[in-house]
Amino acid sequence: MSMKHLVGLAVTAALASASVQAKTEVEWWHAMGGALGQKVNAIAADFNASQSDYVIKPVYKGSYAETMTSAIAAFRAKEQPAIVQVFEVGTATMMGAEKAIYPVYQLMEDTKEPFTPDNYLAAVTGYYTTNDGKMLSMPFNSSTPVLYYNKDMFQKAGITQPPATWKEMDAISRKLIESGAKCGFTTTWQSWTQIENFGARNNLPLATNNNGFKGNDTEFTFNSEPFIKHIAQIGEWSKEGIFKYGGRQSDGMPLFYTQECAMTMGSSAGLAGIKENMKGINVGVAQLPYDDTVIDKPQNTIIGGASLWVLQGHTKDEYKGVAKFFSYLSSPEVQADWHQFSGYLPITKQAYELTQKQGFYQSNPGTDTAVLQMTSSAPTANSKGLRFGNFLQTRDIINEELEAVWAGKQSAKTALNNAVRRGDEQLRRFERTQ
Repeated sequence: MSMKHLVGLAVTAALASASVQAKTEVEWWHAMGGALGQKVNAIAADFNASQSDYVIKPVYKGSYAETMTSAIAAFRAKEQPAIVQVFEVGTATMMGAEKAIYPVYQLMEDTKEPFTPDNYLAAVTGYYTTNDGKMLSMPFNSSTPVLYYNKDMFQKAGITQPPATWKEMDAISRKLIESGAKCGFTTTWQSWTQIENFGARNNLPLATNNNGFKGNDTEFTFNSEPFIKHIAQIGEWSKEGIFKYGGRQSDGMPLFYTQECAMTMGSSAGLAGIKENMKGINVGVAQLPYDDTVIDKPQNTIIGGASLWVLQGHTKDEYKGVAKFFSYLSSPEVQADWHQFSGYLPITKQAYELTQKQGFYQSNPGTDTAVLQMTSSAPTANSKGLRFGNFLQTRDIINEELEAVWAGKQSAKTALNNAVRRGDEQLRRFERTQ
């Protein structure tokens, strides 16, 4: 072998190792455990394999609250990741930390990455945009509450349609109980489904200032007459055994899984858990009931789930990688696959259309309910989303006050007045930190 040839090989090897070295690593902290966590790893691995410049490193940091707390602590220690997944109730807190975040619209502009905000579903991005429509974070796993119902129990009771209104909820629940059901309905995440989405669905404000979108000097108003009437009615149903409370967050699901209650309200991403726990049982998905004494045609529901925030303090190369990854993540194929796998909403119109074209909704009836419910009408100031500081604490307050109503210990009016007063204290506490 000639010397020239050896030098050539050495140069080639050096270039090859340089290109291996040149890959820019981007850390992504997330809160997706179990099967969803495995899917997140697969999405990152597919992106890493699709190009040779960047490596996305997903790191599971525990629950949503733990992930957010870790990111804040890491930022103080100057060890923050480039991307962090933050649940929707943390949006106002992230926005308040202006120096810590790199708004997505700015990132895409600075890195010259093609970006069309109009492709995203308005009901999804509304939560994460400024008042003049600029996207601050990248929607990733957005869910919205739907009504799940046990079709077998409905059939036994001779009921053909799920309730569309709360009035029908009463009549249908009574029919179910007459036919042997132990309880008509339960709910999960009660602040999200019975207060926040009750407000959105019926076009009622939860607070002043466009539900907090217009500024931090916000005051809660969810102790207005329609809310009191709604909570008082559920309190009455609780006494009669028509409604059964199963606990905070998703703790109420077993009441539905075990067929004790014929209906529940919960996240559109709860479908995987239902399939797993209710094999051989026919389950239907319907839209969240609305109050026809308040509104003729219901508004869209609002989202839960989380979005991806970009943090300051990283290199230009890392940010280029983040922008490329966000484009990949938003592509119709990746989004359609994530939506079909998880029950989370597709974040773009193109992903929804692709899922339709693939025949997924036809072979999985009900899986498009959440999308239809979210896109049925243009979001109003009352159904665009919420932007409240310290809202995690306020949700706990709402839980506490509602639990006293379900237990028959206080009236709906007292409960909601208390929750508003205590919630306002949290808003003022947040306002002082801004």
